Amino acid sequence: MLLNAKQSQVLLIDIQSRLAPAIFDSAAVSQAAAWVLQIASLCEVPVLATEQYPKGLGHTLPALLELLPEQAVFEKIHFSALRESTIAEAIAAKARSQIVVLGTESHVCVLQSVLDLLAAGYQVFVVIEAVGSRTPENKQLALSRMQQAGAVIISQEMLAFEWLERAGTELFRQISKGWIR
Repeated sequence: MLLNAKQSQVLLIDIQSRLAPAIFDSAAVSQAAAWVLQIASLCEVPVLATEQYPKGLGHTLPALLELLPEQAVFEKIHFSALRESTIAEAIAAKARSQIVVLGTESHVCVLQSVLDLLAAGYQVFVVIEAVGSRTPENKQLALSRMQQAGAVIISQEMLAFEWLERAGTELFRQISKGWIR
């Protein structure tokens, strides 16, 4: 059950300007999400993002938006991203079976999206540093429930090292610069 960059895609869920300030440790969640998006770009892993009712919750945080490819952001009104046909079709069109999930809120949109992804037959990996809720308790409950349902909870470094597969490459050197102090 290792991640493989050629079989992976990233789904960034609802890290939006009006919601982010309410998220516990929001800066750390956003920073982790940005780091994953940068690694995904370097490893040529496709990325999709969602915005829950952007008229009310604002758009994706600018620091994250600048890391997303054009046409990668999809508006949604359902809590689960997969309940929107355009998003479900965009994910399926990538023909990659491993979905790496980041976003907010862990116990609402992230949880419901993860459960629907699992039901659709995807292998789902949730990056613990890059998901958040308004309370730590809701985040922990969501992570437990996702794991019980079959999602794999991973760290940023697990993701990067599994996508990289080996040391000694230029890509490894580029990505690992900041890890060892």
